[in-house]
Amino acid sequence: MRIPPYYRKPSWQRFFAGMVIGAFLSWCVFLYMHGVMIEDKTAYISKLEGDLKQEKRNVKIWQDDYKKLNEKNLDQLTIQNIEIKILNGEKYGLDSLAVYEAEEEIKEYLNFFLAKDLDFVYKSRDLIQKMIENKVVPLNGKRYRLSITSMFVYTTVSIQIKLHLDE
Repeated sequence: MRIPPYYRKPSWQRFFAGMVIGAFLSWCVFLYMHGVMIEDKTAYISKLEGDLKQEKRNVKIWQDDYKKLNEKNLDQLTIQNIEIKILNGEKYGLDSLAVYEAEEEIKEYLNFFLAKDLDFVYKSRDLIQKMIENKVVPLNGKRYRLSITSMFVYTTVSIQIKLHLDE
């Protein structure tokens, strides 16, 4: 088998030379276009990474500020409600209306502490206890003294009270 003698004809030589030059030029254009595209993508990714780092810093700053504000707000909570519960009203034969009226009277007595700072109310819990225990409540023609069995102080002050006959 023999290779045809195309190397002697100038038309074939131009054709092959054009193919080689065309392949070289197309390869250069491909490398240029691919390089520009990769460079744009790399710059875009770098920008996104920078933005992500900045947003992470911003989130950390916001979270720290949020924690500080929450701690500050916890320090400045106020009393929203006062709940009074009389535990032994049945022992003295009191009906639920009399117990309810006594609870409401004690709430009215303690309304001074509504909308006060939680820290202030917590520090004056001994005063609240003395105020309640020194109060005499008339119910159904009899006088009753109060004693606190438990008291919880948060945004709602919850107090459980027992009645004792006053002599």
